[in-house]
Amino acid sequence: MAIKTIHEARFVLFDDDTRLAFITSFDGPWDAYMDDFFNSGPTLALFDLIFRHTEGYAGLPDLATEKAFVLGAQERAAAYARNYPGTVKEILKAQRVNAAFQKVLDHPDAAAALQHPALQPLLDEAGD
Repeated sequence: MAIKTIHEARFVLFDDDTRLAFITSFDGPWDAYMDDFFNSGPTLALFDLIFRHTEGYAGLPDLATEKAFVLGAQERAAAYARNYPGTVKEILKAQRVNAAFQKVLDHPDAAAALQHPALQPLLDEAGD
């Protein structure tokens, strides 16, 4: 997805395929997410392709129209839970740091440096 703040998003057909739900979880305030969504290029094009087949959808010529369309159909979740902390940005950074650390662990010249006691907590975590 072109929007870097989305944790997940899905489309769900229900009521004998007569209704469509777009469900998403994202980081930050709603207005900032809508701004990112409107400027997302491919993601907005996909949204437009899917929703052009729904009642009341007349396209998204501008940000105000996008926000009005979403607000007109939006429902609040009764409950929400997630199993991991962190924003999408933090999670992606942790993955990059882990990948870099794994390269260090695999490098033959790193063995001596990795013997330093200060690195033991990192090595313990890397073993999991």
